Amino acid sequence: MKCVICKHGETHPGTTTVTLEREGMTLVFKRVPAQVCENCGEAYLDEATTAHVLATAQEAARAGVQVDVREYVAA
Repeated sequence: MKCVICKHGETHPGTTTVTLEREGMTLVFKRVPAQVCENCGEAYLDEATTAHVLATAQEAARAGVQVDVREYVAA
């Protein structure tokens, strides 16, 4: 797909790092599968991956995590 940010590059399968911050919690997911723009590096997650990352972040928040770096593991 054409990148909606730079409008020049095409996206290709790759991985990215996702950092989420909420209410004092910082959660980093490494090696998250994504479509990545060849030009600007913007990453796009699919719906299932986004849902999994957000659900994992919700669990971490409930557990009282303040800072955590995790390797992405598909559901």
